[in-house]
Amino acid sequence: MPIVPPTHSVERSLRRAGAKIVVGLDEVGRGAWAGPVTVGAAVTGLRRPPEGLTDSKLLTELRREALAPVLADWVTAYALGHASALECDELGMTAALRLAAVRALEALPVEPDAVILDGKHDYLGGPWRVRTVIKGDQSCICVSAASVLAKVHRDGLMADLGEANPEYGFADNAGYPSPVHRAALDEFGPTEQHRVSWAFMDGLPKWRHLKRIRVVEGVGGAGSEAPAGEQLALGF
Repeated sequence: MPIVPPTHSVERSLRRAGAKIVVGLDEVGRGAWAGPVTVGAAVTGLRRPPEGLTDSKLLTELRREALAPVLADWVTAYALGHASALECDELGMTAALRLAAVRALEALPVEPDAVILDGKHDYLGGPWRVRTVIKGDQSCICVSAASVLAKVHRDGLMADLGEANPEYGFADNAGYPSPVHRAALDEFGPTEQHRVSWAFMDGLPKWRHLKRIRVVEGVGGAGSEAPAGEQLALGF
């Protein structure tokens, strides 16, 4: 099935409603076992995008890496924000995503009037004016640009982090589940880059004692544990 290129349709609708500067946001690393979660923010205006732009997941690694520097020169502005593995453990994924997104937005040289957020859940909230778009990374040009820039940057970051622990294969799996990654975890246990509150720790008998139980204030009383279902959803 041919890939339908993204458009400025949603951005145009926000502009008609009074937003002059519209930014697209997309995240990468949500389902990883290791490394940060990264949010890319891109402002593109209404210009025609570089050929072949779409959701980063639909592009080959070679195509993403070739497209990223082109996009970096083409966009009006872009920035990246990260929440570390430790912050993911301490805050939970929703709050970690918001932290990374806020860091990206605050790093932009322009202040957006509206944000197009990939997906159906608004993890950002106020004070920003947010429009959620399911599969926005495929249909919205500014979100597609953010998707590619964030993916390429985080992949490179994980390759760099993996140099200290090459047995985990971060250069190939970017911290996501893989046979090599799981085998290294079984043998060597988690590193400081791993999200040790995640459910994958339950499958590591030798290292299960290192699992961190995230405390959620105000849920079932002060000091209660994060819901097990959330841990499972985030871990796999």
